[in-house]
Amino acid sequence: MKILSLIPPMTQLNTPYPSTAYLTGFLRSQGFVAVQEDLALALVLGFFTSEGLAEIQNAALKLPEEKRSASVNFFLDYFSDYQHSIALVIAFLQGRDSTLAHRINTRSLLPEGPRFASLDGYDEEEGGDSLAWAFGSLGSQDRARHLATLYLNDLSDVLRDAVDERFEFVRYAESLAGSQPTFTPLADALASSPTLMDLHLQALTQSAIDKHQPSLVLLSVPFPGAMYAALRIAQTIKRNYPNIKIGLGGGYVNTELRELTEPRIFDFVDFITLDSGERPLLALIEHLNGKRSAERLVRTFIRNAKNEVRYLNWQEPDIPFENVGTATWDGLPLNSYLSLLDMLNPMHRLWSDGRWNKLTVAHGCYWKKCSFCDVSLDYISRYETASASLLVDRIEAIVAETGQTGFHFVDEAAPPKILKALAEELIRRQVMISWWGNIRFEKTFTLDLCELLAQSGCIAMSGGLEVASNRLLDLMKKGVSVEQVAKVTKSFSDAGILVHAYLMYGFPTQTIQETVDALEYVRQFFETGCIQSGFFHRFTCTVHSPVGKDPEAYGITLVPLPEISFAKNDVAFIDPSGVDHDLLGLGLKKAIYNFMHGVGFEQAVDTWFEMPDIPKTKVARNKIAKILRLT
Repeated sequence: MKILSLIPPMTQLNTPYPSTAYLTGFLRSQGFVAVQEDLALALVLGFFTSEGLAEIQNAALKLPEEKRSASVNFFLDYFSDYQHSIALVIAFLQGRDSTLAHRINTRSLLPEGPRFASLDGYDEEEGGDSLAWAFGSLGSQDRARHLATLYLNDLSDVLRDAVDERFEFVRYAESLAGSQPTFTPLADALASSPTLMDLHLQALTQSAIDKHQPSLVLLSVPFPGAMYAALRIAQTIKRNYPNIKIGLGGGYVNTELRELTEPRIFDFVDFITLDSGERPLLALIEHLNGKRSAERLVRTFIRNAKNEVRYLNWQEPDIPFENVGTATWDGLPLNSYLSLLDMLNPMHRLWSDGRWNKLTVAHGCYWKKCSFCDVSLDYISRYETASASLLVDRIEAIVAETGQTGFHFVDEAAPPKILKALAEELIRRQVMISWWGNIRFEKTFTLDLCELLAQSGCIAMSGGLEVASNRLLDLMKKGVSVEQVAKVTKSFSDAGILVHAYLMYGFPTQTIQETVDALEYVRQFFETGCIQSGFFHRFTCTVHSPVGKDPEAYGITLVPLPEISFAKNDVAFIDPSGVDHDLLGLGLKKAIYNFMHGVGFEQAVDTWFEMPDIPKTKVARNKIAKILRLT
C-alpha cells in the first residue's frame, strides 16, 4: 500500500506546512511506503508564470469594465511588464537569482500597482527613497524582497478580483468552512462550475495521483481556509480514481468537526480522523488491509450503509511522542518556496521570511489553564516530552536531509526545562542551528537562561502578554503579570533574542479604560526594548475553552447556537459592559503598526482611537522603566 499525504491550498508559501512531513516520517518509520506533495505551493507557482498570467489576463478581460478593480485595471495596463518580469521575481524570491536585487531596487524594473502605496509616507526626506529608513544602504536584498513581495501581493489581488473572489495567499474560501453549522455552503460551492483556480487544482491533483499511484490519500486541513480546496482535491480523486480511499484530518478537523453528523461530506472522503493522526492511521491501514474491522477504528468518523455518520473509537493508547519518528521533507520542493518579506519589522517577518524546518519540542501544553484556549482538546491537554538527546538526533537528521539549519519550534508553549536541556545538548554536541519558538513568559527565563538559549542558536521568541492587565490576566488564568512579562522579555532582548508579544483585546468584561491602559503598557514595552514585535488579536470565544464551557464565571452570556451538523467552534456572547471592541481594535492595530516601525512613542495612546470620550491612560509613562530599574 502506498500512502500519499497532500498539503491543500492555502497554507503558507515560505515553507511546507509540517503535518505531512510528520505523518510521512512516522509512516516510513513503521515500514510503509509514504510520499507527500504540496499542492498549495504548486497552485500559486502555476499561476505565477508567463503562461499563468496570460490565463489571468483572459479572465480579467472578460469582466465588465465597471466590475474591474484598481488592481485589475493596473494589471491589464501593465500586463506586458508583468509577463516579462514574473519569472525573474519568482527566481529571486526562491533564492536562485540574488543579483536581481540591484535591478529591483532601482524601482524601474517592476510594475508598481496599488500595494506599493503602502510605501508612501515612511520618510520623504531620505533623498526620495521611502525605504531608506528601514534598510539603510546595506539591506539591498531585504529591500528588494520587500518590493518583490508587494509585486506578488498585487498579483494576488488580481487573482482574487478576476479569477476567484475567495482567494488569498494564506487562505482560500475560509468563510465556507469556519464555524459553519451546516455543510450546505461548501456543498453548493463544490457543486458549482469550477473556477480557473479550481481547474488548475484539478490538474495538479491528477498529476500527483498519476505520479504516485497511491492506494490511500491523506488530506491535512490545518485551517478553515484549506478545507474548500481539500474537498476539491477529493472531488477530483473520487471522479477519476474511485478505488482510492481518502482520509481527512488536521487542526481544523480536530477543532471544528468533533460533533459531525453531516453525511454529505462522505461523498468526498471516506474517513475523518481526530487528534494526533498516528494511532488512527495505523488502525485505518489495518482496516483497509483486511486485518481490522471497522468497529475497531480509532477516533474515526465513517458513513454507514444507512447514510448515517458513525464515530468509532476503539480504545488504544496513542503513540508516545518519543516514538513518532523524525519528520521528513523528502519529496517536497524545498528549493521552490518563496521567501517573502511582508513586514519590515525584523521579528514579525520570521513568519513569512525563509524556509524553516518545523519541529515540536513537546506534545501539548504543560500549563493548560488559560481560559481563552482550547485546553480540553488533545493537542493542548495531552502533554508529553522527549529527551534532549532524541530531539537533537531529530534535528541532525533533518539538517542532513534538507541542508537547512533554521528551525521553528511549533509548540503551544515550549517548556523552559526542556529548552534548557535542549540548549545544553546542542552546545555539547556542537550542533549549529538557528531556532525560534513560542513560550509562556515564565519567571524561569532568567537572563542566564536566555543567554544560554542564545548561545545554542535561539534568535527569537514569541509569547502571550495578552490583555496587558493584571486583573484580566488573573481572570484568564494566564499565570503571569505585566511586571513579570516585562522582566522576562527584557532578559530575552538583552541576550540578543527578538521578542514578539501576542496581544488580545475584547476579553470578557474588559473596559475601555483597561484597553487604553493596555496600549500604554505595550507602548512602553516597545520603547524600553522589551519587545520588538506584536499583534493584537480580537478575543474569540470557542466552545472548547473554559470561557465557552463556563461563561457565567467570566460575566458573559453565550448566544445560543443554531442546530449544528457540521463545524462547531466560535460562539458569540453578550458582554454586559457593552464596549465596542471592534472600533477600539482599529486604534490598537494602527498604534502597534507604528510601534513596530519605531515611531509614535511620543504620542498619547488615547489619540490612536478615533472614538469620542476616550479616557486618558492611568498608567504612568515610565512604569515599565521603573519596573526594570532603567530610571
